[in-house]
Amino acid sequence: MYTNVLTQLKNAQQAKKERIRVPYSKMDMAVLEVLAKSGYLSEASKKGRLPKRIIEIKLKYEDGKGVISGIKFVSKPSRKLYVGYKELRPVKQGYGLAVISTSKGIMTAKEARNMKLGGEVLFEIF
Repeated sequence: MYTNVLTQLKNAQQAKKERIRVPYSKMDMAVLEVLAKSGYLSEASKKGRLPKRIIEIKLKYEDGKGVISGIKFVSKPSRKLYVGYKELRPVKQGYGLAVISTSKGIMTAKEARNMKLGGEVLFEIF
């Protein structure tokens, strides 16, 4: 589940790790690709073959500090939060990013609003 990967990302960045490896899943890979495209990660790549497939993540730092300062999980297994495209608002006055699962795949809130798609708000990162 993407929650474990994001927690590992945050902890690895606080420990000043350069790379981490996590087990592969399609959902995790889609979330990490969105984060890499948005500038929160340097790189996320799929390595290996079945059944030992992994994702290798290269973390990103600016001025010795990690790019990720916080993560807020909005939807949880016990409580899912769905929004329409009109209710999508900027995170941290535009300095953060909300990641949404839509019918067209996982994307940022800004992309979803431009495509007029609503969906489940997974998490906010800043």
